[in-house]
Amino acid sequence: MSKNILIADDHDIVLVGTSIILESKIKDAVIDQAEDYPKTLEKISRKKYDLVILDINMPESKNKKMITEIKALDPDIKILIFSAYEEEIAVQYIKQGANGYISKLSKSEEISDAVTKIFSEGYYYPSGIVNQLISESPLDSIKKLSEREYEIFTLMVKGNGNLEISNKMNIQMPTISTYKKRIHKKLKTNNIADLIKLYQTYIS
Repeated sequence: MSKNILIADDHDIVLVGTSIILESKIKDAVIDQAEDYPKTLEKISRKKYDLVILDINMPESKNKKMITEIKALDPDIKILIFSAYEEEIAVQYIKQGANGYISKLSKSEEISDAVTKIFSEGYYYPSGIVNQLISESPLDSIKKLSEREYEIFTLMVKGNGNLEISNKMNIQMPTISTYKKRIHKKLKTNNIADLIKLYQTYIS
């Protein structure tokens, strides 16, 4: 099955170079490109993408608000932040719901590995980011969750979207949305980054 990937960046060399890397490393990758944020939104609204590789400093960028707007168009799309900014900045975007971060200074193997891991596990966080996510807020008791809630919780942090959870657990989509709201309320979390932070702490 093909993987539809949108690379959003205002530098031609990044668009071309990243496309070449992914097409050579990711089986069945179908690559599209967007050179600014409005074009990114336009393409996501017209086509179903599995992943958007997002530069956070391109023309008409809306900073962290971009994550919310992209997820509003497609809640299941994965967002990989691709930036030269420090990890401290990337953490802010992850807290808004981005699924990972990779530095533009990374080697080609790291870029393809990051994309592969996002497709297999749902997220890609370098160790430095994981440590920041864990250390920035206390662990809420996961024992508050019911057995069914905990099962959905673990599927969420492993990158499963509503459709995948529905198929695996034989639960209707509206019911899953209700469970998700309940999980966030019990754990006092706002997004998947918060849930991953709790999960990483819980299993360590």
